[in-house]
Amino acid sequence: MTTPPYMGKADEILDAAERRMRCGGFDAVSFRDLAAEVGIKSASVHYYFPQKADLGEAVVNRYADRFLKTLGPPDDPGDTVEARIARLCAAYRSAVIDDGRICLCCVLGGEALDLPPPVSAAIGRAFARILDWTARALKADEPGSHGPPLSATHIVASLQGAMILAIATKQPGHFTDTEKHLMRMVRSRRADG
Repeated sequence: MTTPPYMGKADEILDAAERRMRCGGFDAVSFRDLAAEVGIKSASVHYYFPQKADLGEAVVNRYADRFLKTLGPPDDPGDTVEARIARLCAAYRSAVIDDGRICLCCVLGGEALDLPPPVSAAIGRAFARILDWTARALKADEPGSHGPPLSATHIVASLQGAMILAIATKQPGHFTDTEKHLMRMVRSRRADG
């Protein structure tokens, strides 16, 4: 699922909403605050996104599209599994280390039980797409791989949890240690037995 391209004020509204959600969750967003940040009236935010659930769903869908686009194809024959998983780690690292923020899906995933159904469903779809990408990236394992198969769920859950630890403890090393461990696991599948 890809989102329609947003332009102009709608894109600015989504940018502002995403920043706020990544720092404080779904409840950190109000149409009044977004309007002030973007320089329009609150009614204009409603013009683009009639309900807060519409806004939340659009933010999540756009975020997932962008995230997956940065990963590239999961099954490019010119790539190794190691290169694919390194890109996945880098995408998460960019969020937590470079931006100092947690992944939008991680923040809203923790709130999923209390989110409006369209937003909760969008988060579920986003995670499903990330897990699917990861599973497909791993499935293209090179001949000669050995050891237990790697799990997309384990990799994504490890990166998501490491982000939470890094942000909550203000120790980015929690993320980088997890990333190094995951990459060692990927490399060990290629090591000569």
